[in-house]
Amino acid sequence: MAELILSNDSDQRELARKRAELKELAARLAAAEPQLATLQSQMRLFETRYLQIIGARYDELAEIETEIAKLQGLLPDDDLLDGASLADDEVGCGQNRFHADKLKKLYREVARKFHPDLADDDSARVHCHQLMIEANRAYEAGAHETLEAILEAGQAVEAHATASPELIWLTRRVAETKEQVSKLEMEIAAITSSELYRLKLRVENADALGVDLFMDLLAQVDRQIRKAHNRLEALQGVMLTA
Repeated sequence: MAELILSNDSDQRELARKRAELKELAARLAAAEPQLATLQSQMRLFETRYLQIIGARYDELAEIETEIAKLQGLLPDDDLLDGASLADDEVGCGQNRFHADKLKKLYREVARKFHPDLADDDSARVHCHQLMIEANRAYEAGAHETLEAILEAGQAVEAHATASPELIWLTRRVAETKEQVSKLEMEIAAITSSELYRLKLRVENADALGVDLFMDLLAQVDRQIRKAHNRLEALQGVMLTA
């Protein structure tokens, strides 16, 4: 009897821990979703403004630089570009294979432990069947954390035969929410670490000081265009007299 009480106390502590973890994750998710939406909207507006004011000038500068590179024989060879692209693909495929192997290993581990055919009785078979449905969904979605949570939840049931169904649900829900939060926070980090976002902050700080940074940038690009034009004309003159 004492052993059963200890087990129930342990389950209650685990339930409380999972509830608290899910509550904290839900709060992070609720904060991250509008933050990401606001960032994306602000960046779209800023990028549109940037392209309208400066984008065309940079395109003009790029065209001149391309002409200069042609005259100097400095354009990269197409075959070399293809090779670089293939190398990038190989790296990507290697990473994909790594993640796929990890996912398969997790899935196989879940199947080895909780396949319904391995269950001792009908009740356990029903439980294992539900776990495998969740595992199949996680595998199709490439959700590592969900598979890990299923494995953890199943092991908890193995360790405590009287484990609450709520514990199983909470464990899976925590993993799913954690994955959602992770994806959103990674997207937020990618935006806030980008060059365009840093430029946006510089423009906003300059605006607060009464300085139009866009006009300063435009003047810089115009100077670069004039210098590039001069270099191109000088090279063309050399080519004509050669």
